[in-house]
Amino acid sequence: MEYDDPKRGTEVAERVRTFVREEVIPVERDHLGEGPVSDDTVRQLRETAREYDVYAPQIPEEHGGMGMDFGEVLPVFEEAGRSLLGPTAIRVDAPDEGNMHTLELVGTEEQKERWLDPLVAGEAKSGFSMTEPNTGAGSDPKMLRTTAEQDGDEWVINGHKWWTTQGSEADVLLVMALTDLDAHPYEGCSIFLVPADTPGVEIVRDIPHVGGGVTGMSHAEIKYENVRIPEENLLGAENAGFAIAQRRLGPARLTHCMRYSGMAERAIDIAKAYADQRQAFDGPLSEKQSIRFEVADIEMRLHAVRTMVRHATRQIAAGEEARIEVAMSKVYAANVVQDAIDAAIQICGGNGIGKDLPLADFYENVRQFRIVDGADEVHKRVIARDAFSDLDPSEVEHLTRYDAE
Repeated sequence: MEYDDPKRGTEVAERVRTFVREEVIPVERDHLGEGPVSDDTVRQLRETAREYDVYAPQIPEEHGGMGMDFGEVLPVFEEAGRSLLGPTAIRVDAPDEGNMHTLELVGTEEQKERWLDPLVAGEAKSGFSMTEPNTGAGSDPKMLRTTAEQDGDEWVINGHKWWTTQGSEADVLLVMALTDLDAHPYEGCSIFLVPADTPGVEIVRDIPHVGGGVTGMSHAEIKYENVRIPEENLLGAENAGFAIAQRRLGPARLTHCMRYSGMAERAIDIAKAYADQRQAFDGPLSEKQSIRFEVADIEMRLHAVRTMVRHATRQIAAGEEARIEVAMSKVYAANVVQDAIDAAIQICGGNGIGKDLPLADFYENVRQFRIVDGADEVHKRVIARDAFSDLDPSEVEHLTRYDAE
């Protein structure tokens, strides 16, 4: 299917597709069922990505990237998503991709030099520390309990976080904390840059979870006890944490959609190739109507996903918040991608759940998509609220009413 993507985006996407096919997928195959890739392997992939001229496409050139705009990188992220290691290899992997974007948006020049540049170069890792254990902030961010109090020229942070992706490997943590206890949380919290080796930062554990076998991605539980950081580590304006988080999360949700739709496309490509070769019941599986209709249904829904994501991406690129468009894209993409990978596994049968193909790892990885960056239910709540915000009573005024007289 052809889309009206910017020329530069399609050109770079073609290079990424070749890079993923020729360089990344062979490494992925070596690690299926064998545990995570090493840091050395990741470094080698990134060096090769630079040779292909596909490294850090979303980052401005002055910070070590290619300077592509949000609309241009859409097909690039899709192609990277075809492999579990593709996003990491070209440096468009979460959570660093979203954290780098946040630093780019609101960081000072000193913060960018200290944290953004090493992140882009692959010399550092980061975590976004917002979610808290029950009864702290989660799907309802208003329940935030972590605090940051100013003491002279320092901030003192106290709190308890978990599901901080890449938290145990991070060099810097972006911590969301209440800074005005008398204000509504949406107007009284801030984001801080906390070096992971700061006294008082305790990595309690890596939470056992589904997925992450090939990439080694962790989700950490972290306690902050009287963590002192200099006042210049405030990221963006004081009490603007939620506004900054929304600027981060809108694009981040769409980049998830881009990467995962690439994963779903490859899953279906694998299933089609397998079905065409697998002989059963007097012919190849690819000639059985049930499988052909299943593939046709997934192809239609993936086309709808790509179209929705492109529409929302253009809204974001034009400077709009596009909150409803992003929410719709996130929910629909997460469910379609999950269904696509499940269908691919079913078509491949025993080979689908085996680790010779990447489908089982795709399946373990994709389930989080309906939860991370806002659970389905949270986004549906936003969509429904908007849907019921502008009603026209005249549409039903002609209905017969109960007459007590």
